[in-house]
Amino acid sequence: MKKENITTEEVKEVEEVKEIDEVKEIEVSDNFDFKKIKSDRYFEAVGKRKTAAARVRLQISKDHSIIVNDKDYKEYFLTLELQNIVLSALKEMDALDKFNVSIKIKGGGIHAQAEAVRHGIARILIDINPNFRKKLRRIGYLTRDPRMRERKKFGLKRARKAPQWAKR
Repeated sequence: MKKENITTEEVKEVEEVKEIDEVKEIEVSDNFDFKKIKSDRYFEAVGKRKTAAARVRLQISKDHSIIVNDKDYKEYFLTLELQNIVLSALKEMDALDKFNVSIKIKGGGIHAQAEAVRHGIARILIDINPNFRKKLRRIGYLTRDPRMRERKKFGLKRARKAPQWAKR
């Protein structure tokens, strides 16, 4: 077998070419034209976190509103932090003013519900344009958080808390 000697300069050139290709992919995905999609069609996905489940529908619309359980999202998610969590996937893809969003949420706490909505919106954005997957995956918006409360075991007060033990 013949070994080829590769210099560090050649390795750096190959790495630069790979980086340029990755930058081109991101640029193409960021400049997606949402006007190509018909306005009467809507996209639907389910986002989940812990026990919270959000059914999200996005529709192309000029009047961009976000309705959560028949309320405006600012009424449902009162704190600015929760509102930013809900909007973060749309902000990352520069699609904040392009969609009319309708959401139905059940279960979990308010923070888990906000993250379930973000998860659902991220899934829909991938359905619309598969090139968004790489960026949304890197940020962590496509990861479903499976943690749930552990069940109570018999003979215990909670999942792991034992009754008080007395020697005598």
